[in-house]
Amino acid sequence: MSLKPAPKKVYRKHQTGVNKMGLVYAEIDLISIDDIVLSRRGFLDKDKIKQVTINALVDSGTYMLTINENVRAQLDLPFIEKQFGRLADETLLELDVVGPVEVRFENRRTTVDAIVLPGNTEVLLGSIPMEDMDILVDPKQQKLVVNPAHPYVATKHLK
Repeated sequence: MSLKPAPKKVYRKHQTGVNKMGLVYAEIDLISIDDIVLSRRGFLDKDKIKQVTINALVDSGTYMLTINENVRAQLDLPFIEKQFGRLADETLLELDVVGPVEVRFENRRTTVDAIVLPGNTEVLLGSIPMEDMDILVDPKQQKLVVNPAHPYVATKHLK
């Protein structure tokens, strides 16, 4: 009896809606608010607005939008302040907060500040921008969706 080698497994980068071990990724657009303002005032052509499309890890355990140094540089986001952030392994880091940045997902948008993690770490879409855009993780489909109770316009609780 001869043994055949096992077929090679193909590993791919995560795609929107494709999840491994319960992880949910979503394609979001990140746009420099400073550039949007300059464009609205006629100082910058719309096609010069700095923006990136990112496949972000949806992380409801993270509060803010968390970006890496590369995304910050691409959007040229200005420093706002320093804050401390605790990682999953309990490491405490002093991190830059930058912004503002517009986050877009499907027919939703919000404006937030972002925490910058060192290096080329994954972008994390946290609970605050998700709540503001009225979007949810659908556990059955394991993907990020617009709230089906409010499919056309984000609805916020004001009390």
